[in-house]
Amino acid sequence: MGDAPDAGMDAVQRRLMFEDECILVDENDRVVGHDTKYNCHLMEKIESENLLHRAFSVFLFNSKYELLLQQRSAQRVRNAAQRKLLDELGIPAEDVPVDQFTTLGRILYKAPSDGKWGEHELDYLLFIVRDVNVHPNPDEVADVKYVNREELKELLRKADAGEEGLKLSPWFRLVVDNFLFKWWDHVEKGTLKEVVDLKTIHKLT
Repeated sequence: MGDAPDAGMDAVQRRLMFEDECILVDENDRVVGHDTKYNCHLMEKIESENLLHRAFSVFLFNSKYELLLQQRSAQRVRNAAQRKLLDELGIPAEDVPVDQFTTLGRILYKAPSDGKWGEHELDYLLFIVRDVNVHPNPDEVADVKYVNREELKELLRKADAGEEGLKLSPWFRLVVDNFLFKWWDHVEKGTLKEVVDLKTIHKLT
């Protein structure tokens, strides 16, 4: 007999995987149903049922314009972003007010992560600039680090060269390669609103 689906998960991970529901959408971001986060990340289900769900990525910058980020599947995107920052990084909701998030755009991508798991997501990209105290949940986050542009470029170089076993999430690499450094200019200038585009769904591979 195989392992139980939740073998090795802590209580928070079980809640996120089995109790949190993802919104299933078509490629035009129209809602077509709901399913568990667990099912939405099983590569077998993604391939056999073409499951595509809404997700979001949070790009959190401090006042020195150094970047920290997190991701989760979501319903009400900004509220869910706030909740996930608390769950994973111990950042209280009052430190990241909902009205301070800027949703810049949407991407659609599919990527396997290993033999069992994968991602097929229509991902909302949220930016926020706040100085916060980070208290990571060790069951969820192994390490946190703010990086400036040059430090991020060095991490990308190491990942490309296979140095230090460094691997980047597929969705993050797609955002970096297509948008991030251009948007970073607007973060520093305080002009993020100028690059908001919620009409386009960027299909990235």
